[in-house]
Amino acid sequence: MLTIPVYNPDGAKVSEEQVDPAAFGVEVNKQLLHDVVLMHLAARRVGTVNTRGRSDVAGSTKKLFRQKGTGNARAGSKRTNKRKGGGVAFARRNRDYRYSIPKRAVRAAVKMAVLSKFQDNQVLVLDGLTLDAPKTQVVARALKAIRRPDITEAESAEVVGETKAAASRRTLEGRTILLGLPAADQALYRSARNIDGVQVAPVSEFNTYDVLKQRYLVLTREALTALIERVKTQPARRAVEA
Repeated sequence: MLTIPVYNPDGAKVSEEQVDPAAFGVEVNKQLLHDVVLMHLAARRVGTVNTRGRSDVAGSTKKLFRQKGTGNARAGSKRTNKRKGGGVAFARRNRDYRYSIPKRAVRAAVKMAVLSKFQDNQVLVLDGLTLDAPKTQVVARALKAIRRPDITEAESAEVVGETKAAASRRTLEGRTILLGLPAADQALYRSARNIDGVQVAPVSEFNTYDVLKQRYLVLTREALTALIERVKTQPARRAVEA
């Protein structure tokens, strides 16, 4: 079982949660993660570039002058890329870079990405963070107070005379964070979206790229329950024999 620390908005550790790694696939397939991340990056490319080739520029297709006897270099039409105003050789066109990977593999990659965060001690649960109205200061203060989960108890112990800068390096302040919510929560979303380095998303919208890109995964207690329920309802990926 994997142990996840639970903190309150004041930064105090209040309890721990136990997660069964078997629900997330037991092991991490780095090659599958790599393939799915490339798929997400390809889908985000903007293929709106367009240059004009020979067929797109104005001008006659007639050969400018005869092949021999003029003393000039051999030339074709005025549309050639060798001449000013001619078309571009191997002109780039609008295109869609997207491609797909089997859905079963994509779902397995999301579970593996979350599992890798659990194994690296980069996941924590934030309990009691409820807002009736957007308040960025409340979320920012909570993230500033919480200790980094990948810091050991000995390393996170209070040091006499520790400077403010040294203490801040032990918290989540200034780190990239994926804040997971159980569902679309406009108050929390609008409170955290303006914090530098923080990305907010419901656990139902988690994808491999976003989970791996952010350094830490912060979940509300309800989001952790929703995440476990999500992986339980998804079919397991067929084991591949070596």
